[in-house]
Amino acid sequence: MLANPLPVFHMERLYDQTPVGVVMGLAWTAMGCSTLYIETTQGEQEGKGALHVTGQLGDVMKESAQIAHTVARAILLEKDPQNTFFANSKLHLHIPAGATPKDGPSAGCTMVVTSLLSLAMKKFVKKDLAMTGEITLTGRILPIGGDNQVKEKTIAARSDIKTIIFPLVNRRDFADLAPNVKGLDVHVVDHYDQIFDLAFGDEQQVKENKTPKNY
Repeated sequence: MLANPLPVFHMERLYDQTPVGVVMGLAWTAMGCSTLYIETTQGEQEGKGALHVTGQLGDVMKESAQIAHTVARAILLEKDPQNTFFANSKLHLHIPAGATPKDGPSAGCTMVVTSLLSLAMKKFVKKDLAMTGEITLTGRILPIGGDNQVKEKTIAARSDIKTIIFPLVNRRDFADLAPNVKGLDVHVVDHYDQIFDLAFGDEQQVKENKTPKNY
């Protein structure tokens, strides 16, 4: 038996460097644990301010996308008050592998926010980074479902990424994993401000100890 089995479902890597508006995440799907991408692009101006989602998403993930849209707008307003991108754009968010059903808040919330902000700011997300975790309307990061999901998501990430972001509450779950499952640069966070710095900031910004804000 393999000491480090592959996940049941695994999406092939699509990009060496994810384009603006694209971020990699870790999801628990009907086919097993996997890496997946979230892609956001700008649509027609009619219906500006709206968000359209595709990719066979379940109701929970659709709600997560709407929460993420609200949070991303608030963060952009705080970071760059002159940027009117969200108010003036109709956005289309898609998760590839459309034949695979996808649901759950941890599969989409934090990375949806990152995908939306990447497009709005025209900034690439850090290369070889993936994340997971539910986000609240105030920017807090909630835990994923225990040690089994942490283990399976870590295994799914190993072939594609170098840096992974987990919710702070799951720190112990990761620490309890067998050494052969680890080997990644892992960050644990409890607020989106920390993800923002890891995804978009330079090395010095990542090291800064910032006070979290409520959005």
